[in-house]
Amino acid sequence: MAESANTHPCADDEDMPELSSGDSGDDQEQWQWTEEDSQQVSCLFCDRLLNSVTATLQHFTFEHQVNLIDVIRKYNLDDYSYIKLINFIRSSKCDPSHLMGLPDGPFQWESEDFLRPVIQDDPLLQIDLEDLCGSQGKFASTFKQSVADAHHHALLQRATKAEEAVARSFEDLQKLKLLVQDLVLNAEPGRSTNVSGVAELRADEDEAYFSSYGHYGIHEEMLKDKVRTETYRDFMYRNPEVFRDKIVLDVGCGTCILSMFAARAGAKKVIAVDQSDIIYQAMDIVRSNKLEDKITLLKGRIEDIKLPVEKVDIIISEWMGYFLLFESMLDSILVARDLFLHDGGSVYPDLCNLSLAAVGDKQRYQERIAFWDDVYGFNMSCMKKVVVPEAVVEVLNADTLISEPTVIQTIDCNKVCLSELEFSSNFCLKITNTTDCTAIVGYFDVFFDKGCCNKVTFSTGPQVAKTHWKQTIFQLEKPFPVQAGEELQGKITVCKNKKDPRSLFVTFDLRDKKLTYCVQ
Repeated sequence: MAESANTHPCADDEDMPELSSGDSGDDQEQWQWTEEDSQQVSCLFCDRLLNSVTATLQHFTFEHQVNLIDVIRKYNLDDYSYIKLINFIRSSKCDPSHLMGLPDGPFQWESEDFLRPVIQDDPLLQIDLEDLCGSQGKFASTFKQSVADAHHHALLQRATKAEEAVARSFEDLQKLKLLVQDLVLNAEPGRSTNVSGVAELRADEDEAYFSSYGHYGIHEEMLKDKVRTETYRDFMYRNPEVFRDKIVLDVGCGTCILSMFAARAGAKKVIAVDQSDIIYQAMDIVRSNKLEDKITLLKGRIEDIKLPVEKVDIIISEWMGYFLLFESMLDSILVARDLFLHDGGSVYPDLCNLSLAAVGDKQRYQERIAFWDDVYGFNMSCMKKVVVPEAVVEVLNADTLISEPTVIQTIDCNKVCLSELEFSSNFCLKITNTTDCTAIVGYFDVFFDKGCCNKVTFSTGPQVAKTHWKQTIFQLEKPFPVQAGEELQGKITVCKNKKDPRSLFVTFDLRDKKLTYCVQ
């Protein structure tokens, strides 16, 4: 399951939010300032013009993380050294992050040259330090109140966003219901299709897909999947030579965990892209970990995005879905690869194997399939026709495997074409137990291999530690006997559901029968 929806930024600058602590510059303008003498003040660190000294102090704190009062107290500035500091910052374009971490003096602003104003009639030079730092000073008291008001405003905004998220979830559910109804109706023989209506529903479905990744539970589940998350971490931390001084694109960044791993592994720059609203929390996460100088976040679809660089050296993403290809997020990775990856660059993970094995689990068959033959004394066996074709995503007991696994498809993410993500493959399962075959199970293995001194891999199979992908089980309506040593021959065809491209149709030709399942 992808770290987030098929992420991807928009070409519109207005839709590309800057890193923020939860409140934008526009929000700051809405806060009410109570200073008597309103005047235009130039920010020390950016080109912003503020309407008052108090507004400027607040802007320093929330936009640049610099509390001027704390700076004055830290370096024990008097009136003259304060004037020098302001002029030094204006003339040197000092980075705000450096101000609170300087070693003990002498300080760069101590030169008498900095007594000369950089800006004539600079309002920041006209402040009395007692007014600014004293507990009863007009600037200090007004500033303290403005900060409190800002925090109150932020809390109200977060509450409003939470209510809106609940409303969006309800709307998404309704849209999905309409989509299912339309698909069922369009499946009727002889019924014509309203092309524009279906296109609109597909757009709604796409919106619902990304919206699902805006909810926090799915990200918690993925982050707590140690097999998944620690493998990505170990790949990057154990292979710093792969990332050193490289530009990395994280497609579907979600909470930005992979971007932060890449930054700490030595990447020069990481561009993190996601279409879902989790991007706003990711901005706060990046800032909280002081990585905003390394990680740039963009909101939108990768198919539509304009990156701040022409090409990247590495694309990293956790795009895998159930049965590897569910959700079709690999499609977006291939778009990003073809648009943005340097010649000689690499996509990670770079290799994936999709495997099958035979299952003999009579108890599961009785509970899931034979159950319908007698339901409180009533025959409901007709339900099997709708129950069996739904592939089940569950953790399979490894003891129920009755064959050796076989790889049906290997995907090289640096070479595969979009058309190759739909395929047919013959397979042979070597049976290890004499019993009844009740199901076929599918799972995948992932490899971080290209250019790595320390290769890393993980599996989603039933024989190893559980992952949130579990396994995909294709239950048989009618089990059949198999013998130890027998080779069970078959053919599998995997293709996208044309009416819902994020889901899959999986068809088995097995024992002279054609069995079709939906992974959704």
